[in-house]
Amino acid sequence: MNESMPKFVVIKQHIFNNIELGLWPENHKVPSENELSEQFNVSRMTARRALQELTDENVLFRTKGIGTFVASFKSQSSLLEIKNIADEIRERGHSYKAKTIQIKQTSLPQALAPLFGLKQGTKIFYSEILHLENDQPIQLEQRYINSLVAPDYLDQDFSELTPHEYLSNVAPLTEATHEIEAIIASKQINQLLAITSQQPCLQVKRRTWSSQGVVSFAILTAPGDKYRLGGHLTF
Repeated sequence: MNESMPKFVVIKQHIFNNIELGLWPENHKVPSENELSEQFNVSRMTARRALQELTDENVLFRTKGIGTFVASFKSQSSLLEIKNIADEIRERGHSYKAKTIQIKQTSLPQALAPLFGLKQGTKIFYSEILHLENDQPIQLEQRYINSLVAPDYLDQDFSELTPHEYLSNVAPLTEATHEIEAIIASKQINQLLAITSQQPCLQVKRRTWSSQGVVSFAILTAPGDKYRLGGHLTF
């Protein structure tokens, strides 16, 4: 066991590795808390934490009275909290990369003016970032940014950090809305995502606020067979 890592993390990595190697396919029943605690010589509480965190991350799913199983292999994103896509990919043990398609200053379109509460033609920023998981396109992010809230946005290197990560630092989020739909994307988006013209996509339109007002409006488009939305609620 790697002594430099917390024991629950070692268990999580063990489960990830078995899934990645194909030893535990989708819907495979994973060892119980008791079995993991014995195997790794840890408390049942430590084993439970590992299983619960992987369940919260939608890597596993639990059926009461039956056990814990490997979930679908589609990429997942929570509707209940806004997570950094780079962190999500790395948590799965995969490599993350980003490619900046374009980033520029532009004028606020009339259709988006009500979303920002600003006048049409106001100076804003626009970026298109392609997110890749294991060198495969997983999501195209088209984002309009309030330049008053994030004036240094154009100076950032988004191969080093994501727009979400940067904006969360300079303008901590206080509120967000989502609009979700299945679409057939444009030819340009299909080419960027390396999919056919008839392949459906899942598109999320997300508007975020900070204490200073609306921060950004993002359009997130992903291949429907590689992405899904999920979440975990605790009442």
